[in-house]
Amino acid sequence: MKENDKPKKDEKPRKDEKPEVEEQSEIKKTIDDFGTINNAFDFRSNIQYLTIIGSIEGHVVLPPQDKTTKYENIIPQLVAVEENDNIKGLLTILNTVGGDVEAGLAIAELTATLSKPTVSLVLGGGHSIGIPLATASKYSFIAESATMTMHPIRLTGLVIGAQQTFDYFKKMQDRVVDFIVRTSKADRETVLSYMNATGNIANDVGTILFSSDATQIGLIDEVGGLMQALNKLKSMIQEEQNNQR
Repeated sequence: MKENDKPKKDEKPRKDEKPEVEEQSEIKKTIDDFGTINNAFDFRSNIQYLTIIGSIEGHVVLPPQDKTTKYENIIPQLVAVEENDNIKGLLTILNTVGGDVEAGLAIAELTATLSKPTVSLVLGGGHSIGIPLATASKYSFIAESATMTMHPIRLTGLVIGAQQTFDYFKKMQDRVVDFIVRTSKADRETVLSYMNATGNIANDVGTILFSSDATQIGLIDEVGGLMQALNKLKSMIQEEQNNQR
């Protein structure tokens, strides 16, 4: 037997080669931590997929049993979408009950100011601050069975009962309304009338909008699902590439 034919003992994999189990474990951890599926299981795409679920967590950490979307995880991803030349578009999928207003607006503003094509899809629900997160994309879809709850700004916990507090609430609400009007086809009067309605929700002020209602008032562009959202985003990417030639 030649020396080269001898079996190699304790041969270790090269440093640039990770065992398959370890690689799959890292992919799963990425999905669990950030809700992203890029490159999952040898998946390659020029579209970044972003999921916004549960409550939008802001400066205060929510209880561990709550499903949350942490804005400190989302913001770097949106910056990377803008900077990465390999990413041509963003699909945001929402199923959220709302949450922190400032954190939600921060994510929405970043999405709205991306230079690349963006499409949003509301599944299940896109409530409260989830509404501007949905309208922030250049084109928006809502599933036929989904709903969106529009209501005024409110705060739980100890509140100082002074005029300044109510003025602050009004200014915060104006920020949300202005953003929705700026990024959708809904007009300000319609948004305010649905937001301040008293006869639609038994124990709250506001309105529950079904998919047909959301599109009728111009809040969302179209009723559709994943296939429609992806086809629209791909056509927007193709149109942008054609314009750049």
